[in-house]
Amino acid sequence: MTDLATLLEVGGPVAALGGGAAYARAKHPGVYWSTVGLPISTVRLLSSYSSVMEACGLTVAPSRLRVLAVKVTTRREVRPVPPRRGIIRPTTTGLRVRLRLAPGQEPADVAASAERLRHAWGVHAVYVSTVKPGVVELRLVGFDVLRTVRMPGKLHPDLLRVPVALREDATPFVRDYRTVPHQLTLGATLSGKSMYLRHLVAGLARQSVALVGIDCKRGVELAPFAPRLSALATDPDQAAELLPVLIKEMEERYDLIKARQGVAPSTPDEEITSDIWGLPEHERPVPVVLFVDEVAELFLVATKKDEERRDEMVTQLIRLAQLGRAAGIYLEVCGQRFGAELGKGATMLRAQLTGRVCHRVNDEASAKMALGDIAPEAVAAACAIAPERPGLAVAGDTSGGWYRIRTPYLSLGDAAETCRESAHLVPDLPALKPFRPDVPVRPTVETPDPVVWPRPVTD
Repeated sequence: MTDLATLLEVGGPVAALGGGAAYARAKHPGVYWSTVGLPISTVRLLSSYSSVMEACGLTVAPSRLRVLAVKVTTRREVRPVPPRRGIIRPTTTGLRVRLRLAPGQEPADVAASAERLRHAWGVHAVYVSTVKPGVVELRLVGFDVLRTVRMPGKLHPDLLRVPVALREDATPFVRDYRTVPHQLTLGATLSGKSMYLRHLVAGLARQSVALVGIDCKRGVELAPFAPRLSALATDPDQAAELLPVLIKEMEERYDLIKARQGVAPSTPDEEITSDIWGLPEHERPVPVVLFVDEVAELFLVATKKDEERRDEMVTQLIRLAQLGRAAGIYLEVCGQRFGAELGKGATMLRAQLTGRVCHRVNDEASAKMALGDIAPEAVAAACAIAPERPGLAVAGDTSGGWYRIRTPYLSLGDAAETCRESAHLVPDLPALKPFRPDVPVRPTVETPDPVVWPRPVTD
């Protein structure tokens, strides 16, 4: 009986702790990492750092001075030298540690061993980034941060910079139009493409930016944001009228830039500009972001009569993509399907779209159209996205880099409410006023009369 009581006293708490840790790891991985995973991974890293570096081939032969000092002082065996490790900095999602590479090493050597380091230290993933020449940073992620997306608390949105998703290395994915002016976003039905678009519109709605939409699904995607839109076209006929107006707006802005360039010879060089951002703030026109949803609808034609209109619209989109950046006009082209078979101008338009975001698609050709020309290995990652994970996507740009991202949930009502609250920020662009969407008036709720009318109390 005494042995049973002792077993219950000792085994009961141990079983409770083990069960609680297993439950936290499955349901609340962030809590499990902060309480259990972080200490264990830190001990593993500190205790096995030298041996793991040697096993991964990340060590170099010691210098002659080091060999001589070891033989004189300790007379022990001289071992290869690993990269010098910096201070381990814990985070809510993992660990960060900087390594100073030994002579003859390069960041690619460490990146090639990232999978080995992940298994050796028992973490979910290891990512390598270059801090400066000779110094790399290892970002160890303790759990799958894309399973339940929680955006970092300290985000600082700026003009034309919108944090819209979380990257797989637990850093925010920021859509920066100043750096990547135009982007192609693809995704099948229920893939999360609309959620990504909502975050973009809601983030830009709070900024001094003109939002223009072309939604050929009769406006079902962009119409809820009408209070904040400067212009909206809901079918190809309206788009054919709106695009020439944007082209004319772009040409007028170029005239403004050229007028600024024709200044007196005594003008300082820093005041001579080639885009709107070099203009004085009081002369600078407001940036314009054009959202094109279901871009395939602009390419598809039913009769030969529509081919001329199609070719004209595609040419205007290509011109905006080629020349719009300097004029402060940016494109966000979205669609379920995009391929060369859409017709003339499809690949030319794609070539001008620097950024690429590919959600789950229904065919490999769309993934190749989005990512095949910048990172062929990213095509397989995009095709492997499961339907059970809406919002998961592969993002990249024409520099060749790519990574997985996932957009957090944002309801359509919350995004529409943000647009209604920021309706006063709609800039005054006379050329776009004929295309301003009608904003429905919200019905006022009348309070019913009370059943019992109050009476004053008398003495």
